[in-house]
Amino acid sequence: MPLLPSTFDPPAWLRNPHMQSVLAASPLREARARRRLQQVRARHDALVLDAGDGVRLQGVASLPEAAAPRALALLLHGWEGSAESSYMQLTAARLLQAGFAVFRLDFRDHGDSHHLNEGLFHSNRLDEVVGAARALADRWPALPLVAAGYSLGGNFALRLALHAPAAGVPLRRVAAVCPLLDPARTMDAMEAGPAFYMRHFEYKWRRSLARKRALFPQAHTFGDEVLRLRMRALTAWMVAHNTGFPHLDAYFDGYSVASDRLQALPVPADVLMAEDDPVIPADEFRRIAGYPNIALELAPHGGHCGFIEGVTLDGYAERWVAAKLAAAAGIDAVQAAPARPPS
Repeated sequence: MPLLPSTFDPPAWLRNPHMQSVLAASPLREARARRRLQQVRARHDALVLDAGDGVRLQGVASLPEAAAPRALALLLHGWEGSAESSYMQLTAARLLQAGFAVFRLDFRDHGDSHHLNEGLFHSNRLDEVVGAARALADRWPALPLVAAGYSLGGNFALRLALHAPAAGVPLRRVAAVCPLLDPARTMDAMEAGPAFYMRHFEYKWRRSLARKRALFPQAHTFGDEVLRLRMRALTAWMVAHNTGFPHLDAYFDGYSVASDRLQALPVPADVLMAEDDPVIPADEFRRIAGYPNIALELAPHGGHCGFIEGVTLDGYAERWVAAKLAAAAGIDAVQAAPARPPS
């Protein structure tokens, strides 16, 4: 499909990619996301899914109160994010207003889910995400199923689209915002880029691993010297001790969707990417724009999963996801359920 022009045009003070990326994960935006979701008339229930092979994954199921839902959206967060990440809550709010039921999934060892499974999370655990999608489809069989993801969640969404038909998951379409295509190149870009991105992810991953060790001390006996490793070395340690991959390159290749892997994508996908993304190299995206089942929108600005539109911290990406999924499910996104008055 042809490369689609983007209508995202932030004011001049928001055209810095680092400003976009940092604001997207700021406490101010998290607070706004909570308020926006609270204002929507919906019921939110924690739910643990049987993802197969003894794996349990948790998430939040949200159902609109104004009317019966017309479709079901599965939302996938980025690495070391959670179902409560600001972009997840803001996207859920928009989808609920459009008439969707929404399930915000926590990947293994994300959010408050470390206790559910003994094994560590890694990015090649696609089978359990497919299993979670299948469990949702079985739970709400009458609702058309769509999915969306951000960053690593976008990578999972695209891989879910690759494998859903063979796995018996009735997935209609996916939307991916700044999805990770080539993990090896992304690691290189992060190492060469501003140090605060790498430090941010290192801090959050170390804290997650320490929590897992405390919950399962007999299974995870690594010492603090492991937690002090830098990102590449820590990833290599994790690959050697907690996956079936022989080395780091094989692990990265295992969840890559670069090269021609998306050329025969069986489920249609919408992709939104920023040319100035400081975490994920954007040059690979022009190649996938020519693939038959991918509609790519490449914006000049936006940073990494930012796309902040102004001082209100509203996001173009969340609005874009809701519109794409609503169109795929045959829902008029303009028809929104009433919201509660702001508290």
